Amino acid sequence: MTSPDWKTRELGAGMRVKHGFGFKGEYFSDSGELIVLTPGNFLEEGGFKLKSKEKFYDGPVPDGYLLGRGDVVVAMTEQSKGLLGSTATLPSDDTFLHNQRLGLLQITDPTLLDLRFCYHALNAPTARNQIQATATGSKVRHTAPERIESVRLPLPPLGHQRKIAVALDSIELLIENNRRRIELLEEMARLLYREWFVHFRFPGHEDVELVDSELGPIPEGWVVARFSGLVTESKTSVAESDIPPGSALVGLEHLPRRSTTLSEWAVAETVGSRRRVFASGDILFGKIRPYFHKVVDAPMDGYSSTDAIVFRPSEYPERALCIASSDEFVAAAVATSNGTKMPRANTELLLQYRIPEPPSHVSAEFDERVEPMSALRRNLSQQNRVLREARDLLLPRLVSGELDVSDLDLDGVLT
Repeated sequence: MTSPDWKTRELGAGMRVKHGFGFKGEYFSDSGELIVLTPGNFLEEGGFKLKSKEKFYDGPVPDGYLLGRGDVVVAMTEQSKGLLGSTATLPSDDTFLHNQRLGLLQITDPTLLDLRFCYHALNAPTARNQIQATATGSKVRHTAPERIESVRLPLPPLGHQRKIAVALDSIELLIENNRRRIELLEEMARLLYREWFVHFRFPGHEDVELVDSELGPIPEGWVVARFSGLVTESKTSVAESDIPPGSALVGLEHLPRRSTTLSEWAVAETVGSRRRVFASGDILFGKIRPYFHKVVDAPMDGYSSTDAIVFRPSEYPERALCIASSDEFVAAAVATSNGTKMPRANTELLLQYRIPEPPSHVSAEFDERVEPMSALRRNLSQQNRVLREARDLLLPRLVSGELDVSDLDLDGVLT
């Protein structure tokens, strides 16, 4: 039950939502220093993300539309299902531009509302449902500043708001720190792979001459081999009735771009089509539009979309993953794909992809070095999954007053 000192108010009593600016397309660029924010920079559950391809801007910027670190913005267009009303906090100064499809939260009465509390409150179901209910449009739904300001929520005293924000921010900070560690571990594995198998600076390379091959110069004693020497394709698929409820279900939408770490998946209840069976350690390669660069190693057994290729490493799984997720391999998948509007990677040609094959002890030493990195990133990803579940459970109960923040014991969650 909500405490009697919580008062239900419209957010507009202490906050305004500033509409963004319509930046001119003639100044958009593929590179630069300023990024035009879009709804694609929001996570559906709330939070900020960088896109694989940002929209840069090199034209004039009017005063008041260059955002800063800690600014809170809200998506006012539903670019994808569930995105409308998602709220994000910006990570840096003088980088992001306040675009017209986004609202900037501005506190007008700091005795009534705390900005960080508003960030979390707007991501809670109570607020998001109100925003959805008042949205307009059929194919693409929109909201407006005044509709967000009219959202009614039970508001605790300011000090209580800040305690709620600190508790939820602590969880999000740990999630972000883990995400950065995962990125670093992935980059370390990529760099080591390129050092050893692209630039041929593996341990002991100083004593090995380069010799000509169909791939160009390779170390003496290495041979030209095929990717199929490291993996096989697993083609086993099952029907809906054969999938146990509660099983992990991975769709193409769950495969991250340019990351080898799978952190999101669905839980099977009912399935409308056949699914590919995969096992822990298999490589899932996004077959549709391979230029999206979706390649991960599976951290568990489960079922995937048949639009993902399941490569099963027969040996040296870490090296196999580095090959499959390399820019060169993905470029080969794009170049040999079938179809124009919806290109599909050609699995048979990918299995024939040529690679420089070293003596077995080189591959074994590489896997021995990289495996601890992979184990740690998978562990960090699982930690983040648990943390997100804890946050999503706590968020609506804290911002509604159902759970008192003073009753929380976060030690077990944050360690």
